[in-house]
Amino acid sequence: MRQIMVVLATVAALFAGSVPAAAAGAWAVTYLDPVPSRFAGGQSYALGFWVLQHGTHPFEGKMDPVGLRLTKAGGEVLEFAGTPLPEAGHYVTSVVVPEGVWKVAGVQGPFEPYEVGTLTVPGSLRIDPVPENLADTSSGVEDFWGAVRPPGFAPGKGTVSFATPSAPAPVSAPVAATAPTRPDGVPAYMLLPAAAGGAVLAWAALRLRGRRREEEPGPDRPSADTIVISG
Repeated sequence: MRQIMVVLATVAALFAGSVPAAAAGAWAVTYLDPVPSRFAGGQSYALGFWVLQHGTHPFEGKMDPVGLRLTKAGGEVLEFAGTPLPEAGHYVTSVVVPEGVWKVAGVQGPFEPYEVGTLTVPGSLRIDPVPENLADTSSGVEDFWGAVRPPGFAPGKGTVSFATPSAPAPVSAPVAATAPTRPDGVPAYMLLPAAAGGAVLAWAALRLRGRRREEEPGPDRPSADTIVISG
């Protein structure tokens, strides 16, 4: 029995280790408030942004650190810490960015950084659409805000709109990093642990059956309750 428990624990570990963090729900999205139409090098700009778990609601834990991270192609990195605003999940930071092309990401406390878009200085900020695998568009979203709310969130409960109103122009959506699925809808990343788990369970069943056969009396071997009287 102890061996069977070890096998089951191994199978559980295989499944736990094979599920991506996004599939387990540990992800968040950074939305920007409307931004200036043009950025100039060396000037200060105040940028408001929202960090929402699953893209729909404020995180109940502590969001630390939080802010915006700008990365240049040559490797230079600028980080601007966010200051909480009265609204849940709402922050603001002041940025001063030198000329160049910068990748903008949201720093989201316990969650992975979220790729917001590309800032060209002098120029504008191009905001990437929310990837399909991170867009929870389910209806009945609870309303956490008053008059000041994240972009795309209409007052009251309802379906969330994942438009990017602060983007200066429409851009093509990047290829979403969704997990491939079989025709029956089972994610491909679940196939390997399922096969491995089935093989381990089959091995355990054969071992248990062999042990039972060794303990059962056979036709040529008397059992413990059989009395043999020799002539």
